[in-house]
Amino acid sequence: MLRVVIVSAFLLWSCNPKAQDSPKNEDLKVEFSLPKKLKEVSGIALSKDKKIIWAIEDQGNKNVVYALDAQGKQVADVMVNDAENNDWEDITADPQGNIYIGDFGNNDNNRQNLAILKLDLKDIYQKSTNVIQTTRFRYEGQTEFPPKKSNWLYDCEAFVEMDGNFYLFTKNRSKGFDGTFLVFRIPNKEGDFEAKLIGQLKLNGKYSDAAITSAAINSTKDKIVLLSHKNIHVLSGFSPNDFNKAKIQKISLNHNSQKEAVVFLDDKTLLIADEKDKNTGGNVYRFSLQ
Repeated sequence: MLRVVIVSAFLLWSCNPKAQDSPKNEDLKVEFSLPKKLKEVSGIALSKDKKIIWAIEDQGNKNVVYALDAQGKQVADVMVNDAENNDWEDITADPQGNIYIGDFGNNDNNRQNLAILKLDLKDIYQKSTNVIQTTRFRYEGQTEFPPKKSNWLYDCEAFVEMDGNFYLFTKNRSKGFDGTFLVFRIPNKEGDFEAKLIGQLKLNGKYSDAAITSAAINSTKDKIVLLSHKNIHVLSGFSPNDFNKAKIQKISLNHNSQKEAVVFLDDKTLLIADEKDKNTGGNVYRFSLQ
């Protein structure tokens, strides 16, 4: 059974006077509304002490990382120097607290300047941050830019860092969408790499059910959550070099919005953010895995 778990170590996140009424789903709770200026949040990550949410927006927005506190108040704007927001689609952290931005949004499957940016981002008192590592990459198997529309499998909005590698989960934009997605591995290093294909899997459902918009990994590194607009999909049973045998558990959120960002607050609790669309969305939600 899925139910909300309030862990004392994270009480800070569960006693929020600004929280709106929750969606009509007892397992998905609105934690707080995002600041009005953050209408297109595409990724969220936590600081190492879990007191700050780092948030980014995607293409057409500033090359800025925003810091939010546990009540959703925007407490800092940190400019990323010498970087362009080509299409920042996800943000993640490693166990040491290093922050990485995935500049790999590729809606038309034609980009050849894909990159992951490592930031010198430590606290909210910074006015700006530098890119201290750029991991450029291209996808194994992609030879046309763009390929035929029946093979538009090279957009990406979701990645995690695990044991010195990045793992990317692509977003299917193919004509005749069938839920297929690819898993690629790239070393967490400075340089230019071919992303190695280590998995081809399929999610059930239509685009809003199965198009992947963000990813997160738990602290024990045995579960990865993939987000879509309506569901979360929990991967288990994978190995660092092979995701083809991964088991997939689909969990419905019973709530449809443009959900674009997910992070583990603890190993049993997720934070999920969606974009603002007229009178819906623009929130951070809490969802418990139990």
